Amino acid sequence: MKTLSFILSRAARWSSALAGLAVALMMLQVTLSVALRHLFGHPLPATLTLVSYYYMVIAAFIPLALAEERRAHISVEFVTDLLPQRVQRHVAGVMLLPTAAVTGLLTWRTFGAAMDAFRGGTAQVSGSSTIPVWPAYFALPAGAGLMTALLVLRFATYVTGDDGRELPQ
Repeated sequence: MKTLSFILSRAARWSSALAGLAVALMMLQVTLSVALRHLFGHPLPATLTLVSYYYMVIAAFIPLALAEERRAHISVEFVTDLLPQRVQRHVAGVMLLPTAAVTGLLTWRTFGAAMDAFRGGTAQVSGSSTIPVWPAYFALPAGAGLMTALLVLRFATYVTGDDGRELPQ
């Protein structure tokens, strides 16, 4: 399980790096487009399409797994904080399974939508150009799928008696 933990941890970190690159490219392209519009009266073509279909989607959904790996997702512990530490650990461990089921369902459904977009060659017309946007549809199932894998691994370590903190920080 340690090897799988290492692989999933590295994948989560690489996905986060990809999201950071998307944010940097988005900032660069938008800044350049605004500057070109003000200086020459012509913005960069397809900026809106690339920002909304690629950069933002990648930045929002690809790094979901890193937040799970670092246990950084929002959680409300209004009632569980009142429970003994041991019970809190078991509640957290048991809740990994329904969370994995939800993210697994999200992965499955969005992968189906991505395949439909791929088969249909989904594209956006921007000016005189047609930009294929179907590749961006795969960002959500990739991010949710990696998060699901981390949740399943974390649940397996909980069930086997490990404390679930084997993923390197």
